[in-house]
Amino acid sequence: MIPYSILDLSPIAEGSDAAQSFRNTLDLAQHGERWGYNRYWLAEHHGMPGIASAATSVLIGHVAAGTSTIRVGAGGIMLPNHSPLVIAEQFGTLESLFPGRIDLGLGRAPGSDQITARALRRNLAADADEFPQDVLELLDYFSSAPKQAVRAVPGAGLNVPIWILGSSLFGAQLAAALGRPYAFASHFAPAQMMQAIALYRATFQPSAQLEKPYVMLGFNVFAADTDAQAQFHATSMQQSFVNLRSGRPSRLPPPMEDYLSKIGPQERALLDQVLSCSAIGSPATVSRELTAFIARTDADELMITSQIFDHTARLRSYQITADVRKALA
Repeated sequence: MIPYSILDLSPIAEGSDAAQSFRNTLDLAQHGERWGYNRYWLAEHHGMPGIASAATSVLIGHVAAGTSTIRVGAGGIMLPNHSPLVIAEQFGTLESLFPGRIDLGLGRAPGSDQITARALRRNLAADADEFPQDVLELLDYFSSAPKQAVRAVPGAGLNVPIWILGSSLFGAQLAAALGRPYAFASHFAPAQMMQAIALYRATFQPSAQLEKPYVMLGFNVFAADTDAQAQFHATSMQQSFVNLRSGRPSRLPPPMEDYLSKIGPQERALLDQVLSCSAIGSPATVSRELTAFIARTDADELMITSQIFDHTARLRSYQITADVRKALA
């Protein structure tokens, strides 16, 4: 059975705060390590009331210090927000502190609204266009013989696996051209998933880092002991997504009974489309959905995300998912 990993946005639930989110993040990472998950990734978002992982590299260090074997990384760092040298130094530092355990996934989107993006790096049009060049600059900083006069210290000569992230064909093309592993955001933007996978695999150029294509796909799992319990827990994520797309980003709301019956056809269609790569249900339901998804995509790895309001229920969801994987193996 292929590896399963964890994607965590360090959600801030209604009535809670970032400090509690960070405690929950570390607790989930420690449980995930015991349950056999392969890696634990945190995602960069800014100005979002329900997401606490803005200072992503700092939180990666916190999680890596509290675990011992699971890989920890960024899924991802939104490179247009940063100088490539700064990211090389940050992840060179993390790799020096936790050798052999750090991943760096790179995204092209700002991970925020336009006003926040300007506050981060300001020159939005140029930054988006320069993403491939920024990636090449970052790769060079990690080289043992950098071409640039400036060196990343720490960073130069360190082996930090660099992934290209994407939700469109652009990332697939870049990952293939550079011979890098590719992670697709099918957990919230599945529209071009199959086309992106096919393009990446068809045009992949082997590199010193990777001999053949490697695809990791995002997948939502809301698992509980019964289908009804899982469907109830999933309503927090559903509410949060509708709020976000309606221009009302919020903290993660508590679950709501019969939420889907209370929204209009437009909101229901939105959820059906963006959350189509999801398994919501009992262990049997989750097993069936995961098996079908892996068979359809031939994924090399799954990145499981589970935005559940109650931390205990969230742990239970990841535990069930790990048990399902073992049973399928």
